[in-house]
Amino acid sequence: MSNVNTHYQGQVADLLAQIKAHQQRADLVRSDVAPLGNDSLQGPQKVDKGNFDDFVAGALREVNETQHASMALKNAYERGEDIPLTDVVLAMQKASIGFEATMQVRNKLLRAYEDIKNMPV
Repeated sequence: MSNVNTHYQGQVADLLAQIKAHQQRADLVRSDVAPLGNDSLQGPQKVDKGNFDDFVAGALREVNETQHASMALKNAYERGEDIPLTDVVLAMQKASIGFEATMQVRNKLLRAYEDIKNMPV
């Protein structure tokens, strides 16, 4: 029973770490968005290009790690290790949802790029 509690405590700690990471990203995005005022009409302002790249790379890395963790749980369960089936199913669903969300974001970015590319100048 102690092994199961330790396992669930680890999962809770992982979820809390993910929530904190998402909150930090949201705070970073909020800090990058300045309220529009009169100074926005003075011309182009310097944009920090690293933030979006870092955000996308971090999100892709998290999805990849989630998929690897789900495969590891699935393989361990198939080998007969003492892992609850519900944990395996939840990990696989998290990986699937993360992948689907990533694909949706990719599709929206491509669509936005194509719209911008096809704008009349």
